[in-house]
Amino acid sequence: MKKILIIFIAVLSFAACKTSDKKTTPVMSQEEKEKALADTTNYTTIQWLDSTYKDLGQLTHDQTVEFTYRFKNTGTKNLVIENVWAQCGCTIPEKPEQPVKPGEEALIKAKYNGSGSGIINKAIYLKANIKPNTNDTLHFTGHFPDTNNK
Repeated sequence: MKKILIIFIAVLSFAACKTSDKKTTPVMSQEEKEKALADTTNYTTIQWLDSTYKDLGQLTHDQTVEFTYRFKNTGTKNLVIENVWAQCGCTIPEKPEQPVKPGEEALIKAKYNGSGSGIINKAIYLKANIKPNTNDTLHFTGHFPDTNNK
């Protein structure tokens, strides 16, 4: 009886190792992305869950600041973000690589490298299959302490 129980547990353990809890997100091909962006029937809507304006406050030179903009796909089609880019090389934005399904939330991440002086006003641009067909703009500001008064 013990041998049968041991064999049963071994088989059960092996079967458990074969199954995976990971959910796989289907990868959208470049052709599917281009179609979603070119065909206005595939356009959707976006809602920014946080302000599209961020005040980073007082900044320190050469210190990287990371921040995010949260959004939700409020339309009925997949939201495909083709590109995000910054107005200058001091900011590196990052977009979701997979389409954002209707009702799902996602993030635009950004890293600012702490260069500049005085007050900074920067922009991040977004191109996606959204209505109206405009590039959304995200803004952030901050300021460096006045080093002349030391």
